[in-house]
Amino acid sequence: MITATPVSTQPAAADWRQLWRDSISDARELLALLDLGHLESRLPADDAGFAVRVPRGFAARMRRGDPQDPLLLQVLPRLMEQDTVPGYSTDAVGDMDARAAHGVLHKYRGRALLIASGTCAVNCRYCFRRHFPYGEEIAAASKWRQALAYLRDHPEVNEVILSGGDPLALSTAKLQELSDGLADLAHVERLRIHTRLPVVLPERIDTAFCRWLGSLPQQKVVMIHANHGNEINADVGRACRALQACGATVLNQSVLLRQVNDSVEALADLSEVLFRHGVLPCYLHQLDRVSGAAHFEVSDAVAVELFERLRGRLPGFLLPRLVREIPGDCGKHPLSPAMQGWIRGRESVTTQAVHPSGAD
Repeated sequence: MITATPVSTQPAAADWRQLWRDSISDARELLALLDLGHLESRLPADDAGFAVRVPRGFAARMRRGDPQDPLLLQVLPRLMEQDTVPGYSTDAVGDMDARAAHGVLHKYRGRALLIASGTCAVNCRYCFRRHFPYGEEIAAASKWRQALAYLRDHPEVNEVILSGGDPLALSTAKLQELSDGLADLAHVERLRIHTRLPVVLPERIDTAFCRWLGSLPQQKVVMIHANHGNEINADVGRACRALQACGATVLNQSVLLRQVNDSVEALADLSEVLFRHGVLPCYLHQLDRVSGAAHFEVSDAVAVELFERLRGRLPGFLLPRLVREIPGDCGKHPLSPAMQGWIRGRESVTTQAVHPSGAD
């Protein structure tokens, strides 16, 4: 068995912005740190058009000498990303059709999503927004004015979702601008933050951020993103506890990824480790079919089989919902044996409409 060996150490109470700047941005450096330099010849040119970014603290949780480490596989560019695969597109979930105002996506009644930032602390190779035109669609630009105006004109929206990129890539002062703007919108009752930073860069959950989050009058939900139990260490646990202490409900969403977490053991362990730190599993997503990520896909039949076995292993409150998002539909669809045929039919119609030739 290959055991995890730290590949770097970090100073206590390190500033998250400095740690961000010190992130690994060269796949060859990452391989060298993990004693995997012999794999350099397998790297695609120009990182397959999607830059490498890995915080050193996240890399420290990877196993030295193991090319199949589940954390490494999520961030390492591979030649397969350059393959053209039918059914995979640059806009896998229909974001561009859901644009309602500058930086605002409005897909579902009662909820509006703000593209708060165009950057993440880690670039996951399966990211469904890896091709998103962030330069044109950042809600935080101009002090959130257009996004706030849209929300003011839509009183049916009672939940605002901060996404990106990663909204916690923004400074706490920038987040304060948003919350100040929301203060007079009584119909916005809930603020949900989708973020991977508490997992990959837990130092982001610092005193200033917690002071801001704790001061918000709205109900607060923080949806973190972890796919494997090895991502969760003591620092991540402390960050999650700090979020809870601010009055936030902390949930997790993960993506079912081939060779990363496509086993009952990996999924059950993830749920158990999360709950140890007070985090409830919420969603287990089937892969969004974004160009460059086809090698991560797990078939629906295998996904349903895994889920049924997981259901027999975990108590109900630790069981995430297995879902798939279909562009243009009113919500995420639970995946079950009865739903598989219906979902395949819907996907076929969508694919033919967007890609008549069946190609990207």
